[in-house]
Amino acid sequence: MEELTMDEAMEDLVSAEDFLDYFGIEYDASVVQVNRLHILQRYHNYLAKAELPELEDARRLMYTTLLTQAYQDFVKSDALTEKVFKVFHMHEPQVKFVPLSSITVNKAGS
Repeated sequence: MEELTMDEAMEDLVSAEDFLDYFGIEYDASVVQVNRLHILQRYHNYLAKAELPELEDARRLMYTTLLTQAYQDFVKSDALTEKVFKVFHMHEPQVKFVPLSSITVNKAGS
């Protein structure tokens, strides 16, 4: 049986726990349970900024390092502080103005 490449194996990973287990990173399940989406998004952001090496062994090391860093961000901090998602960057409530003249009443049967 042929062994999968790292890229092929990663296609089957769906959760933060899957990624952490695959790369052999020890983690506290309670941290991951609360922050799994934040960890994965931060990992994605780190990968997007990184210059990934061609060689699989070097890429595996970089992936492991960046995932460890993403996980540790939420061990040392929390989602509100880290502000990974756009919703955390919205400073004020979004307010829309609707002029009274644009409001109409539809009468039944008209």
